[in-house]
Amino acid sequence: MKISLDDLFRGKSVSLLGAGVSNMPLAEAAAASAAKLTVRDRKSPEELGDAAVRLRKLGAELITGEDYLKNIDEDLVFRSPGIRPDLPELLEAVEHGSILTSEMEMFLSLEPCPVYAVTGSDGKTTTTTITSLLLEAGLGKEHVFLGGNIGEPLLHRYPRITADDAVAVELSSFQLMTVDAPVEVAAITNMTPNHLNWHVDMDEYVWAKKRLLSKCGRAVLNYDNDLTREAASEMQAAGTPVTFFSLFPIPDGVLHDTDSAVWLDGDVIYSAFPGEGVREVMKRSDIRLPGIHNTANFMTAIAITHGKVSYEDVREIARTFGGVEHRLEFVRELDGVTYINGSIDSSPTRTAAALSAINDRPVVLIVGGSDKNLDYAPFADTVFESSVHTLVLTGATMEKVYAAVTGAPGYTDAAAKGLKIVKNPSFDGAVMDARAAARAGDTVILSPAAASFDAFPNFMVRGRHFKELVMAF
Repeated sequence: MKISLDDLFRGKSVSLLGAGVSNMPLAEAAAASAAKLTVRDRKSPEELGDAAVRLRKLGAELITGEDYLKNIDEDLVFRSPGIRPDLPELLEAVEHGSILTSEMEMFLSLEPCPVYAVTGSDGKTTTTTITSLLLEAGLGKEHVFLGGNIGEPLLHRYPRITADDAVAVELSSFQLMTVDAPVEVAAITNMTPNHLNWHVDMDEYVWAKKRLLSKCGRAVLNYDNDLTREAASEMQAAGTPVTFFSLFPIPDGVLHDTDSAVWLDGDVIYSAFPGEGVREVMKRSDIRLPGIHNTANFMTAIAITHGKVSYEDVREIARTFGGVEHRLEFVRELDGVTYINGSIDSSPTRTAAALSAINDRPVVLIVGGSDKNLDYAPFADTVFESSVHTLVLTGATMEKVYAAVTGAPGYTDAAAKGLKIVKNPSFDGAVMDARAAARAGDTVILSPAAASFDAFPNFMVRGRHFKELVMAF
């Protein structure tokens, strides 16, 4: 018999670490049955604003300020993804009997239906969204739930989910630190340095990503990425079926008997699954989303959803899906200049992928934000090899990126060919500088190669603010 949320919370004291918007549905679900609900947040009630008012109406006790994690003694403690699970206060709470979990960890542990999970350094949001669309085409829209690090939280929707449904979920390395539940299919799009201001080191980051594979029924992995290819070898050795995706034909001898692949050869995407032989899925030109990275995203989703959707439906979705907000999102054209919102691009590799998708036009590139301890030296070559003629730097990483670009071996030649660098610590000012630098026929793109937290709560607010500024020109 399916356990209910009332059963989970009844008679227990519950603590939520973080009073953000994503925790509000969880607060409401817990308040309905829990013996006591406590919500802890570093921000003051005044800073929390409406959230604090809503929580108090639910009967929650608010503990705020610098000591918000002190003396945790509740039965169930739900951490927000950005809070490390190994903080001394949390370890002490666990030692004294608290159960430390998270909204996503508890949802997955309930195993409500087949879960198709996606993680990776780049491309996971678009891939998860495409996965959900393909599942909807195969199962019906009413049977598919999208959530995790994208969209609406899932745990409060658990009562509506049946065994006949499917969940497409995006998971971050933060969430995966404590997730240890089986999933139907686990996909890692790629692994490159990211979030090294939060993780202890790159090894921990990779370890967190690979946790998704530990109990999966099938692993979907990028053959073109060294780290995911190594992870595939571990899966094959453990007897877990692997589906590779690749922008090139898979070499002979790579696939084991239970393995499969989706790959690009010329302009055609092919698949090979056990018992099916080689099949043509579609042409790359069928994909409306620009850029080779989006071809990889589609191939990942095709690999994830194999057997759940027809290739005819795959082709139809590829031809009609126009993308996700903040990911190469067209904003407007003004005076012959195209403005693109790529606020999701929070690492140099994301920005490199964005530039590769728009390399048919001269580019004014807006870069900068909060520092995640990333190395920007390789980013300089990305700029030099692209069609960027003006680089507008802003935010907390402004000087770091400037030093990396101007100190790179190719900078002198790039400057001689016309590359200009503009610095403006103000985000609004940087957008205005980008407009001033653009000419008819150019593309202005916000692709920050950095997180947003120096000036904005998240990349979504940053992207929407960019769009507001552009629409006000």
